[in-house]
Amino acid sequence: MSEAIAAPTTNVPSALNRRDVTRDIFSASIGSVACCYTGQPFDTVKVRMQTNPTAFPSVMATTRSILANEGAASFWKGAVPTAMGMVLENAMAFGVNEALKRTFPDDAKEDPTQRPDLVKPFMMGAITGCCSATVLIPSEIVKAKTQVIVGDVAASSTDVYKKMIRQHGFRSLFVGFDAQIMRDAPFYGFFFGTYELNCYLFRTYVPSMPEELNYFLSGGFAGMLGWAAAMPFDVPKTNVQASWDSRVVGSYFPELLRIVKERGPLALYTGLGPTIARAFPANAALFLGVEMGKKFFDQFVWGA
Repeated sequence: MSEAIAAPTTNVPSALNRRDVTRDIFSASIGSVACCYTGQPFDTVKVRMQTNPTAFPSVMATTRSILANEGAASFWKGAVPTAMGMVLENAMAFGVNEALKRTFPDDAKEDPTQRPDLVKPFMMGAITGCCSATVLIPSEIVKAKTQVIVGDVAASSTDVYKKMIRQHGFRSLFVGFDAQIMRDAPFYGFFFGTYELNCYLFRTYVPSMPEELNYFLSGGFAGMLGWAAAMPFDVPKTNVQASWDSRVVGSYFPELLRIVKERGPLALYTGLGPTIARAFPANAALFLGVEMGKKFFDQFVWGA
């Protein structure tokens, strides 16, 4: 009788048990730092192109302008709040996604030769995106405002943050919340969905590939596909969050319509080049860091 009562108790908290949650956060933090410093230069170029396409019409022109006028260090403007935001974002993203996978397991995962569920990872990824947007948005706003400052290398992320609080209060940390949701839900749907699919395809058709290379390539391609899907939502989001006059909710769709009306639908893909170029190395580093972080955690931090 006591065994029958105790059995459900072990299964109920499995998605949120302390060891698994700690492992998720630890590995996501390792991957986040690797991702941030690998991809930040590409992101700075993208933001300049999205917010000021007249002054920065192409990737090469933007890169040359930044190097000539501001120096190489300017490519990492906003890196500190970005890294902090990425740790919070990915701790939430990977934590929620792993918890969802433990709650709604895929039976095919027990046998790596079976085809995994091709729908569930995309749906769980979209749910993950809505959750991660809530912790990512403050750092995204500070980063966007910092990156569009031209020439003034003394204008740090801290200066931008203080100015935001001084002018608009703490509500300024959630400007463009609807824009963040619109960008992150499709991004994470494709991000986690295609990562699972890529890993399966590489294991099936390139069985001799080392697991580390599988993580690296699968993560890189997942990042590229995620950004390709989310890019039309990212351009108005960037403009809303880089502006000092945007609202918490309500500025996104007017900005989206303005961009399409003034510059045409293709303007929603402004910055796609540097974004895709950034997506592969940054997300390859992210997933490799996460997977290696899990192994390090299991071996040295908290034994299995």
